[in-house]
Amino acid sequence: MNKDQEAQNLSKINSTTISAIDSMLNLTIKISNSTHNPKNETFNILATSSSHNSPSSSSVFYSALQSPYISPRATGDDPNPPSTTTTTPLSPLSDDIPSTSYTPPSERFDFSDATKLTVPRISFSFPVPRISVTKGSFSPVSSAKLRSWDVYIGFHGQNPNLIRFCKWVKSELELQGIACFLADRSKYADSQSHEIADRVICSVTFGVVVVTKCSLLNYLTNEEIRVFGQKKSLIPIFFETSLSEVNGKDCKEGVEWLMKCNEFKLEANEGNWRCCVVKAAGILRGKLGRKSVIDKEIENLDEIPFSRNRFFIGREEELAEIETSFFGYDDLQENDSNKFKKLKSSVLCINGGSGMGKTEVALEFAHRFSQRYKKVIWLGGEGKYLRQNLLSSCLNLGLDVSADPEKERGRIRSFDEQETDAFKRIKHELFRDMPYLLIIDNLETDKEWWEGKDLHDLIPRNTGSTHVIITTRLSKVMSFKTMPLQSLSLSDAMRLTTGRRKKEYPAQEVEILKKLYEKLGRSSFGLWVIGSLLYELSIPPSDLFHAISEIFVDEATLQFDEPFWEVSHFLLKVLIFCVNLLNETKNHLALRMLLSGVWFAPSPISSNLLAAAASHINPPTNQFKKWARNTNLTPFCRSGFIDCKSWKTEQDSALLLVKLGLARRSNMQPGCCIMFHPITQLFAKRKGGLLAAQATIQSTRKIENPILNSEHLWASVFLVFGFKSSSPVVQLKPLQMIQLIKKTALPLAITTFTTFSRCNSALELLKICTNVLEEVEKSFASQVQDWCHRSLCWKKKKKKSNFDQRMDEYVWQDVTLLKATLLETRAKLLLRGGYFDHGEELCRTCISIRTVMLGHNHAQTLAAQETLSKLVRLRCKI
Repeated sequence: MNKDQEAQNLSKINSTTISAIDSMLNLTIKISNSTHNPKNETFNILATSSSHNSPSSSSVFYSALQSPYISPRATGDDPNPPSTTTTTPLSPLSDDIPSTSYTPPSERFDFSDATKLTVPRISFSFPVPRISVTKGSFSPVSSAKLRSWDVYIGFHGQNPNLIRFCKWVKSELELQGIACFLADRSKYADSQSHEIADRVICSVTFGVVVVTKCSLLNYLTNEEIRVFGQKKSLIPIFFETSLSEVNGKDCKEGVEWLMKCNEFKLEANEGNWRCCVVKAAGILRGKLGRKSVIDKEIENLDEIPFSRNRFFIGREEELAEIETSFFGYDDLQENDSNKFKKLKSSVLCINGGSGMGKTEVALEFAHRFSQRYKKVIWLGGEGKYLRQNLLSSCLNLGLDVSADPEKERGRIRSFDEQETDAFKRIKHELFRDMPYLLIIDNLETDKEWWEGKDLHDLIPRNTGSTHVIITTRLSKVMSFKTMPLQSLSLSDAMRLTTGRRKKEYPAQEVEILKKLYEKLGRSSFGLWVIGSLLYELSIPPSDLFHAISEIFVDEATLQFDEPFWEVSHFLLKVLIFCVNLLNETKNHLALRMLLSGVWFAPSPISSNLLAAAASHINPPTNQFKKWARNTNLTPFCRSGFIDCKSWKTEQDSALLLVKLGLARRSNMQPGCCIMFHPITQLFAKRKGGLLAAQATIQSTRKIENPILNSEHLWASVFLVFGFKSSSPVVQLKPLQMIQLIKKTALPLAITTFTTFSRCNSALELLKICTNVLEEVEKSFASQVQDWCHRSLCWKKKKKKSNFDQRMDEYVWQDVTLLKATLLETRAKLLLRGGYFDHGEELCRTCISIRTVMLGHNHAQTLAAQETLSKLVRLRCKI
């Protein structure tokens, strides 16, 4: 058969296929123009059925069958060329092609499940030939034709980690704008499925074959290796194996082709999954001409908030249990699919008492296995901040969850719809085939604090390829698997305490360490602080033990809100000793950082922000001086730690708290950032008092990046206004209140609304601020009335207060104008949610205030009138 007749046969088969399917299912063919490669434009041909009952997964099969070409190895005997086929006009504006901003859901295009592949029944008016890629030679001419897929990813096996890895490769390539077809053809049970896969193999530009020890025993995998090897488009990935480990007796041809592909050969082992995926994406991106995506660093040092603890001790059994829960499976032959077990759990809760080392275990697991994930997402689980922390993760995920403009798709969406959509975007990214490690540290409650929603609203039951670790003091969190964390063994506790010291202690000193172990209630945090003191002071354990034991703590000191100290009496003395040690070093800056810093949100704090808060409080209080009299620091006076004069900068003072074990250094932000341990916060909040809390509020005005520090801004708002059932902690003067609302609360509400779509929370904050200003107005009015009703003699004696009265009038004016600004802001935000009536009422009140205070023609009055006209106009339209 000559080439012309072969081309006619191929054209006829292709035309008949499209006509038959189009006549039966009334399909509409769309072509999407990819913008990634303007020179060699790639089209994505997708067929959409007019029937809504058609299975979503069938679109892939229709796409392959409607491809404008068929394998050059197909043969036919009909010499008559097909008639011209009339098709629906092709639209170049279709958005069906995968892009960097959207990855199609894996449910529609996934063919790698361990179960039997389900294919929708299609009745053809002609016999569909079984096109085998093993017959004939491959013609490279077809690579220049239009195609539906760029890359074919083939694998074979039932290993859950293998399937998870292949899905990861597919998702990563689709994120780069590369259309992928993922398949394990050994699961296909009918000829139609095999034909579709064969056509994809013949049409794609490159083929990625994931090779395991057992996959080459499958003839279909060898077939894929040979075909792509002939096309010189093979990119092999050796998963948990190497070319030297592959048995070449039964698959000699496949091994020979693999040996010829050393240029692009990749090996994926347990320690480099992420690097391998990134390298594969980089190779294909370069070969396909997708240069628009900028290469990023393989290692992301900022994704885990804390550096790895070089002195991590023990917990090997716990880490092995977590690994088994996430990655474990029966070590059986991969072709025995019936005996394979699925992953045991994708969500694991580590629970235990405060200071037992839950965070340390999660941190160590994140550092050990970070290469098995696309990224590690670390969130604080404290009740007031969990919702904001989850939304703030969009910054690490590269998502946009900002509030939409006033209209979307011809209508205005409610606030609940906007907030729900923001969470859906994050959950869609987190819980799909792209594997993430989500760590929620120190979860306080299994109910969402703001709205009381179930935790399943934030963490779905099906987490996709993402694994979730929750550290909590709760005994049970929903129905998630729980791993109780026990105390460290005595041997591990000794190693933790003496790990930073190179020399061993004599037997008598070891006995003292055992006493400390029992006195501290086997607390890992307490042992870490003791180890820090022994290392920094360079003293024997006996001296430290006697000095701490001599500290006197009266019964009133133990009457804390938390019953924690009643069972941790000795740990309280250890923290008192640390405070007295700071006082003895004359480094009052570090001590003030400790007292004021614990009132910030439970997240990393920069040393500059800590220094700003410390500048607003006085040196140590009388309570600390009383403790100092009860502490014998004479044995430590010659210590180089106390005599050190190098702690001059803000960063040095912050790191001093890290050296004592009271805080941990974070690498989440540029510069020096530290985060206090929850036990340290509990201790210093009680002893620092409200003056330290007020200093924290005043320092938040110096926050330069409100988006990255939104938790700390919310912490200052909680201290002043309360929220929900909690009452305010700090009371500010009118002038301070004005500054807080103007510099902190108002920008925070706008950022929360626009950037994170927390519409209801932002409006509630603005409403509380408005009510507070109204109370301030009432207090000013009562002061003026009292001043007017006083006697003339009293007024003459108080002439010097006229200046204060004028100052009060200026403050009153600022309060009223700020109230008008809040009303206008609330009206603008209500407009974006469709609440026109309430927004119109607030805007009219704002206009009345500004008309009296500023005049009709003032710019601010005219701006409010423009907002009012917009509200009225939209209300009339609706």
